[in-house]
This record gives sequence, C-alpha cells and structure tokens, in this order.
Amino acid sequence: MDLPLEVSAKMHKVLTTLLVCVVGISLLYVPVNSHAVYREIEGIVAIVDDDVVLASELKNRYDQVIRQMQTQNVSLPPNEILISQIMERLILESIQKQEAERRGIRIDDETLTRAVMSFAQGNNMTLEQFQQALAADGVSYREFREEIRTEMAITRLQRNLINRRISITDQEVEGLLNSPFYKEMFSDEYRVGHILLSLEERASDEVVEAAMAEANNIVKQLREGADFAQTAIAKSSSSRALEGGDLGWRKAGELPSLFAEQVLELEVDGIAEPIKTSGAIHIIKLLERRGAGVQKVVETNVRHILVQPSEIRSPEETAALIQDIKRQLDEGADFAELAKEHSQDPASALNGGDLGWATPDQFVGQFGEIMERTAKEGVSEPFLTQFGWHVLQVLDRREEDMSDEARENMAVEILHKRRFEEEQQEWLKEIRDEAFVEVRL
Repeated sequence: MDLPLEVSAKMHKVLTTLLVCVVGISLLYVPVNSHAVYREIEGIVAIVDDDVVLASELKNRYDQVIRQMQTQNVSLPPNEILISQIMERLILESIQKQEAERRGIRIDDETLTRAVMSFAQGNNMTLEQFQQALAADGVSYREFREEIRTEMAITRLQRNLINRRISITDQEVEGLLNSPFYKEMFSDEYRVGHILLSLEERASDEVVEAAMAEANNIVKQLREGADFAQTAIAKSSSSRALEGGDLGWRKAGELPSLFAEQVLELEVDGIAEPIKTSGAIHIIKLLERRGAGVQKVVETNVRHILVQPSEIRSPEETAALIQDIKRQLDEGADFAELAKEHSQDPASALNGGDLGWATPDQFVGQFGEIMERTAKEGVSEPFLTQFGWHVLQVLDRREEDMSDEARENMAVEILHKRRFEEEQQEWLKEIRDEAFVEVRL
C-alpha cells in the first residue's frame, strides 16, 4: 500500500517537521528530499491485519516513553532499540484492539469520562486542571481519552479471554496454603527485574543453545555492572520491557512460579542464573526487598454514598451533587438518611450505605486507598472511581486474625494472578504469531 510520491508544499512542511522531531532515530533518518521519506514518515509504518500503525502514532508514543524515562531517570537505550520495542507494543495493541472490536467490546463515552475524571482526581487535579497539564506536556486531551479507551477495551478483552484458560483446583489451593511461599507472604515483599528471551515453538537444539549462550552473556554483563533497565529495554520480549523489566512490589506468593524459588534465595542486587522454561529463557534480578507485616488483617467498618451520571444528569451535575451531599454531611446531616435518599449502590443504599467490615483489597484501588487514609469516624472528600462519585465514612477499625475462609480466598487470588500472567504472556505470543504484520520502517 505505497503512498503517492507527489505531496503538497504543506505536507512537505509537516513531514520535515516530523523528521526534525525524530532526528537521531536512525531507522527514520534519511535525506528530506527523498521520496522514501514521504512514503515512510507521512503515512504507514506497519500493517497489522486490517489495521495500520501510523508514523504519527509511533512518534507520539516515542515522545511519551522518552518523557517517562527522563522523569524516572532511566538511561535511554539506543534509538533503534527503543523504536523497535515501541513498534512491537503498538503492533500488539493493534492486534488486541481489533480483536476487541470483533467481539463487540466497546467503552462508551460515559464510562470513559468517569475513568478519565478518576485518573485526574488520582493526580489531585480537577478535570480542567488535568487537561491543562496535558496541554503543557504537549499531549492532546482527545488523544489521551482515546488511549484510555483502548487500554480499557484491551483490559476487558484480556480478562474475558485469559480467564477462560485458567482453572484452579482445591489441591492447588491446599498446596499453596501449606507452602513456604504462603508463609513468606506475611514477612517480606520483593521488587524483581525480569528479562524474557522468547524461543520459537519446537526450536532446534542449536537455536536453544544459542539463546542460552546469549542469556549467559547478558547475566555476565549485568553482574559486571550493566544497567538492568536499559538491558531489559534492549533485549527483553516481555510486556514489561519498556518499564525496564520492573515487575513492581510483590509478596512471595505472588511471584511467578517460574522463578519464585530463585527470588527467595537471592540477595538484593543479586542476579540468578538463566532459567529455561517452555518457549522462553528468563533472567531475574532482585532489585529491592522490604518487610510486609504479620498474619493479621486490619478491617474497616465503612459505608458510602454513590452517585452516577445518567441520561437526565450530566457528569458536571453529578459532581455538583456529591459536593452538596458532602456539604450536608459537614453540617451534621445523617449519613444513613442521605445514603437512602441519594445512593445508587443497590447493594448498600437501603442499609444506609453500610458495606460492613472489609479490607482495602476488596474494593477498587482508589476506594480502598481512601478508606485506609480516612480517620476513624471521619468522612472522606468526594472522589471518583469507574463506578461514579463516592463519599465514604469510616465507622470503626479492628485488627483480626485471618480466617480460614479469608486465607483460602487469598490463596485462590494469588494462584489466579500467577496463572493470569503466565497465560497472558503465552496468549500474547500466540496472537502475535497468528497476525499478519508487515513492518515498513
């Protein structure tokens, strides 16, 4: 699908500007007067099944990643490597977006607006302030919204398809409950770096040996002081490559079973020998370790009021309503009565908004975080989640030994999270292999 060689003077200016923006990206840097520049930069950089990846998308994502790495003080890899990783991520996103569309997964504007407003509030901004912050960073608010829409659709798609591949038996739950990993969960948390070297299915012995030699060489370089994050960006085929391979903080039981034992044996900054599994070789580093508590849980007796936009109430009117409810509470109004009158949570409204005794992990992230921060007998400021606007009140707190049922539920959640990540990586590899992809860089 080559583009016409003739372009207007206006387009020539646009292309020249774009080229200047990506100077130093060797894959795109060719003389401005070359027709190849017009074909490659002006339009399509990859064909993915029935979709395309545009040069503008690649450039925008490149700019975002550069800003993020600079903010986090991560060393920048060579441009051609960074471009390759970003291109692969855009290709995978395109494949998943098309699959979501085929399966009728849509994120409506109302749901999207609630998510964006929640995102803004998570950054302690109003929606207008958040829009201004995006503009100051050179980010289009409309493009940001569409990126969030795509992320939400992909998340739903993954949840729907990958969960079907997961089954957890009673024997597996019992085995985890009796394992040293479960006990370790309550003592320490681990932050792990991960580099994944993929192997083709039924790869020959020679290919496997070559990949293992490369893995050993990477380990050697890392132990000699090479930057792990930069190496992960350059070498890893994991979905966390652009984050420098950082898997974040996890308790022992939440570590992927593929390398959980090795992590527990490592000292901080230690790097394990390469771990070969079916279809991949893994390189791991223990970045940090910290204490995580004891086998007790803090439960909170909480109640809330939920209001949502509707066909007859705009998002702005809904935000005004929750602020008015908070004002009435500050003036001494009865929380239970206001919940019965206004709350749109059918499970709790008739009970005065009462959610009973709960732990933070039982709720969406922001609700749980705000519940933890709110003082006993205190009322939170209004906040937004994907469900709508909330205001909550903490009635009481207690510390309880974890019940057998709670332990079993936690074990199921841990096993599911482990299995989900393992299946997710395999599923992404499968859909990538099955897709028609033509890279035009």
